Amino acid sequence: MTRVFDTPLPIDEVLDELSIAWRAANRAVLVAPPGAGKTTGVPLALRTAPWLKSRKILLLEPRRLAARGAAARMAALLDEEVGQTVGLRARLGTRVGPATRIEVVTEGVFTRMILDDPSLQDVGCVLFDEFHERSLASDTGLAFALESRQALREDLRLLVMSATLDTAPVARLLADAPLILSEGRSFDVTTTYLGRDTRRGIDEQMAQAILRALRAEPGSVLAFLPGQSEIRRTEQRLADALAGLPEVDLVSLYGALDLKAQDRAIAPTPPGRRKVVLSTAIAETSLTIEGVRVVVDSGLARVPRYEPDAGVTRLETVRVSRAAADQRRGRAGRTEPGVCFRLWDEPETASLKPFAEPEIRSADLAPLLLDCAAWGASDPTALPWLDSPPAAALAAARDELERLGPLTPDGRPTPAAPELNTLAPPPRPAHMVL
Repeated sequence: MTRVFDTPLPIDEVLDELSIAWRAANRAVLVAPPGAGKTTGVPLALRTAPWLKSRKILLLEPRRLAARGAAARMAALLDEEVGQTVGLRARLGTRVGPATRIEVVTEGVFTRMILDDPSLQDVGCVLFDEFHERSLASDTGLAFALESRQALREDLRLLVMSATLDTAPVARLLADAPLILSEGRSFDVTTTYLGRDTRRGIDEQMAQAILRALRAEPGSVLAFLPGQSEIRRTEQRLADALAGLPEVDLVSLYGALDLKAQDRAIAPTPPGRRKVVLSTAIAETSLTIEGVRVVVDSGLARVPRYEPDAGVTRLETVRVSRAAADQRRGRAGRTEPGVCFRLWDEPETASLKPFAEPEIRSADLAPLLLDCAAWGASDPTALPWLDSPPAAALAAARDELERLGPLTPDGRPTPAAPELNTLAPPPRPAHMVL
């Protein structure tokens, strides 16, 4: 395969191995640490593969910010604009053209694409990036793609990519797919454990840790907080303290921000300045913020939990997994040696779950049932899942959809299903809107 970077990156060393694996199996699992170059290097290297012919490469990203960043980076490497060789498909932002060969797609958009065209006729390969996040959309997309490969497109190539992944189950799901390991190239990160006082607010302790980091270390700071409310409170605490440090910019980063504010948060700082980025888990993966060499990690994340009795999804604050903590720590060593401050005691690291719980185990499964019905799978458990959807959650979702009208008792879509499925909200509020 063709190398695409002027400066060699670790991913270059496994491109030939990937090429050999795909000649034999058309599927593979690639594990490469942050900074290896997998997100941008692999699609650009594959675009000249002879087996691709005139078909496209789809690169799936878990978040819109990551998708935009990957598309912009690849287009810049080709000295082009997004929408030429490299395109983007995301909610409220699609830029593709007749010459597009690589499409960076958010996972939810991919589900709509494969439902509209189950054979993915114009697609040569699908790359599932950052699969360790295990969103419901990524699990659904992989299940549909595997069925498409088996029934319609045995030539469709699938590659699951991640920096931290329990590889054995994924390889088995892909019919014992070859496993490719890249050593990566991250710089040394020194870890300091600060502990945490549960009697005090997390925003107060994070603000103190960030100020300590700014005084002790050069460079910009990336601070991980569980959600928007903690970000706002921490920002308020830091505003006055940073008035005495005029060279420091304070910015926020989370999914609900408008695109300009997100771009401002990840943009390089001007010479002589540095910044503090207060972020949710959105900055854990597939994103490099130039100048960051210090990470302050609260050790917390906010995840959705569905309550079947109430029929609502609420947000719950939980401790991060070891894999997520490692991802966050790695942000400090992307471009140079760095430092990570953790707001917990070192022995607590061993008690963290190895990986985050897959969303399919705790999510509202009504949208999944609608997608499966549109796919023609009245029994979702028959699909090739990495983790099968829980029976109780499926039963609750099926009862709700039967009451609302888009699903028949035998799991088939009614005429009301397509209109309901095109709306952004979950089925219950979408039904209310209609």
